[in-house]
Amino acid sequence: MPRVGGVANVRRMARRLGPDFARLWFASAVSNFGDGMTMAAGPLLLASLTDDPALVAGAVFAQQLPWLLFSLVSGVIVDRFDRRRLAVAANLARGAIVAGLAVAIWTGHASVPVVYACLFLLGVGETIADNASSALLPAVVAADQLPRANSRLMATHVLGGQLVAPPVGAALFVVAAAVPFGLDAASFVIAAVLIAVLRNVPAQAPVERRTVRAEIGEGLRWLWRHEVLRTLGLCLCLMNLTLMGAVSILVLYSGERLGLDPRWFGLLLSAIAVGGLLGTAVSSRLIDRFGPTALLRVGLVIEAGTHLGLALARDVWVVGAILAVFGVHAVVWNVITQSIRQREVPDELRGRVGSAYFLLSVGGSALGALVGGLLARQFGITTPFWFAVAVVAGVAVVAWRPFAAATDLHRSAAAAT
Repeated sequence: MPRVGGVANVRRMARRLGPDFARLWFASAVSNFGDGMTMAAGPLLLASLTDDPALVAGAVFAQQLPWLLFSLVSGVIVDRFDRRRLAVAANLARGAIVAGLAVAIWTGHASVPVVYACLFLLGVGETIADNASSALLPAVVAADQLPRANSRLMATHVLGGQLVAPPVGAALFVVAAAVPFGLDAASFVIAAVLIAVLRNVPAQAPVERRTVRAEIGEGLRWLWRHEVLRTLGLCLCLMNLTLMGAVSILVLYSGERLGLDPRWFGLLLSAIAVGGLLGTAVSSRLIDRFGPTALLRVGLVIEAGTHLGLALARDVWVVGAILAVFGVHAVVWNVITQSIRQREVPDELRGRVGSAYFLLSVGGSALGALVGGLLARQFGITTPFWFAVAVVAGVAVVAWRPFAAATDLHRSAAAAT
């Protein structure tokens, strides 16, 4: 398996997956690196503006709120208009927003309301850009290569956005607070240019124009009638609910239960990223060897086992190993589910069905953060993990049979190619 990164590796990927995929891959790598810097610099900025924990935590909700408000409408837009142009425009707009925030920081005009407004607008742009980019991938990559392409994109997200960029962003913030935000703005512009020069994107299927409500309904009905994708979407919502319920109190868990110094909490989280990087290296091979059905079922067992292990563990090294295994599972699961969705959904519905998935994902995460905190406060620090074990076990029982068809879908797509 070739290492992620390097000019020679990119050339190999271009030959195997095509030059347009290489451009999308570069665009993803650049923007993920910029986002990773902001992921570290953003909380530092808010902490420098306020010492109110509620205001600091509210920043996450400010960026997620547009997904809850506009996700389904964004899906209609992505299906109605040229996806490449939408991705370019959304990235340029996000670059302008972050550049404005960098200027506000540089000139001393940054405030909590300004940061919240910028995060909300960035979230609005994400509902367009992420959906359009996801819908573009099946247009430039053959169906049987989608798992490989998705694993490469996931690798850049984990390596650049989660491992390398955050410490760089934190270090730059200490030097000059505006710098990581300025570089993030530049990353959006570079990504827009790379997407703009895609050469061989076929024209997307035309959509019959009706009311927005009618078009949203068409996408939701199609999703509900597809047993495997419907099951995956509901699983995603519940798994994100339990995962965020656990992650939301992980910093408290690490101190109270593991006795971990706060300075090392970031290293504990990096265990997930390390596992995720390994998952990107093995995901396509595992799919070819065992098939999606077995991996989806095993993934649910690993998910429940992760929460069970965290509920029982008291040693930081054990917890780190559990999180690393979870990181492998999370990437393999995402590669499989994204590839199935990109193959199965008709081109004219990709935006709307994709937006429904994003809505389920973000909705589950947002609710999970609230549930986890309440459970921990009322019943103890390990309660969110026990709650997650029960929910994921129930999900496994319900989803076990529908997942049987996942491997048949995978084989059919490969045969058609």
